[in-house]
Amino acid sequence: MEAATIFADLEAELDRLESILARLDAAAWRSPSAAPGWSVADVMLHLAQTEEAVVVTTGGAPDRSVSARSIDGYSVDERMEHLVAAERSEPEVVFERWRVARRAALDALRRADPQRSVAWAAWPLKPATLATTRLAEHWAHALDIVEPLGIPFPDTDRLRHVAWLGHGSLPYAFGLIGEPAREVRCELVAPDGVSVWSFGPQDAESRITGGASAFCRVGAQRLAPADSGLVASGPHGAAALAVLRNYAQ
Repeated sequence: MEAATIFADLEAELDRLESILARLDAAAWRSPSAAPGWSVADVMLHLAQTEEAVVVTTGGAPDRSVSARSIDGYSVDERMEHLVAAERSEPEVVFERWRVARRAALDALRRADPQRSVAWAAWPLKPATLATTRLAEHWAHALDIVEPLGIPFPDTDRLRHVAWLGHGSLPYAFGLIGEPAREVRCELVAPDGVSVWSFGPQDAESRITGGASAFCRVGAQRLAPADSGLVASGPHGAAALAVLRNYAQ
C-alpha cells in the first residue's frame, strides 16, 4: 500500500478516536475497559506511551519499551504493564498527553526516510509498516474502550490495512509455534459487504475466507476463531487462523 494512503488513514482513525474521547466524562474515563485490569484512561496512557516511543525510535534512538521481546527479564506485555502502572494520571492529563504524542508520532513517520527501517517490537519496520501497526493497535484498543461503553464504532475500509498486516504477519506467527511459513490465501469481504480483499497466492492450497471485520478481530485477539464465522480450508488454513495476529512481539 502507498505510504501516503496509510498515513492519511492512520490520521483519520486517530481523529475518530479523539472525537469519541473528547465526549467522555470523568466517570467513563475511569471505567473498566475490555483490556483486563485497565481503565479507559490506562488504555490511552499505554497508547500515549507507545506513540512517544514511535517518536524516539523514528528519530534514530531505539526505544527500550518496545524494541525487544524481553527487556530486563520482562516480556513486552509485562513491560507495558509496568509503564502504565508507573505513570497513571488524571484523565485530562492522559488525554492531552496522547493528543500531543499521536500528532508528533504521525509527523515523525511522515518525515522519516521511507526506506530506512526503525527498531520496533520483534523486528525493524519501515515507517509505512510501522504506521500500519499503529493503526491496528489504535483500532484494537478503541474496541476495548467503545464496546464496554456501548459507543457505536462502525468498521471502515481502513481495516484493509489491518487485514494486510495480519496476513503479512503469518510467517512470524507460524514461527512462534516452531512451524515454517505456509502459503495461505485470504479472501475477505470488506465492511461494505460487497468488495473482497485478497491476500496471498491465488493458487495456495490453504485458504481463509469470510468477513474482514472478523479476520481483523481474530488477529487482534478480540475474537476467538471458533466464533468468527471464518472458514479455513486446506492443509494449513486452520493452523493459520489459530495463530493469526496483527502484531509482532
